[in-house]
Amino acid sequence: MIRKPGILAKNLGLVFNHPQIFALALTHRSIGSNNNERLEYLGDSILGFVIADKLYEMFPEADEGDLSRLRSNLVNQTSLAELAREHNIGDYLILGSGELKSGGYRRDSILSDALEAIMGALLQDQGIEASKNWILSIFVNKLARLDLSSYKKDPKTELQELMQSKKVELPHYELIKMTGSAHSQTFNIQCTTLIMSESTTGSGVSRKKAEQGSAEKMLELIKAKK
Repeated sequence: MIRKPGILAKNLGLVFNHPQIFALALTHRSIGSNNNERLEYLGDSILGFVIADKLYEMFPEADEGDLSRLRSNLVNQTSLAELAREHNIGDYLILGSGELKSGGYRRDSILSDALEAIMGALLQDQGIEASKNWILSIFVNKLARLDLSSYKKDPKTELQELMQSKKVELPHYELIKMTGSAHSQTFNIQCTTLIMSESTTGSGVSRKKAEQGSAEKMLELIKAKK
């Protein structure tokens, strides 16, 4: 038996001026044309903005790419479905008979859409601030666990993408020296690019680490020239 939406609203700490819009947020399209898709569209938009704004505040040292990766980690379907399960939203979904039989209340796509629809419903019912505050409250633990270093690109990838954005050939890496025994080698790699006359050199216990080191120095050189 599907539980009453009012119970879920109370569990979520929400009180709606128009309870019917909350019930609509839980209504899947398998029920018919009067479903939560439009509210999900609104919720997706406000969610993206709220999380982007919060990440901008939390990580002043992060560049656009870092912020985009952090946001993507938080607002993807899997992350939203996890939050929906934490709050037992699946128990309150209003589904057509086919979706009920196939276990739609457990499906990531349906759970994540319903969570976004609730955000959209709150936006319609009480405005941006109420929606923003509730979104931040349910994301508080996920936000607290974020570590920028886990989402930063490695220097070689960052340098490659920089070259691609400037429409020039990719960086060239050349082994210039290798020292040590077979089990304890040190690699020295030189990095050259078409946008800098200088080259950079990195060293490491593997060719990969040496390439990363030379790429990091090249990035520093490029940034210093700006």
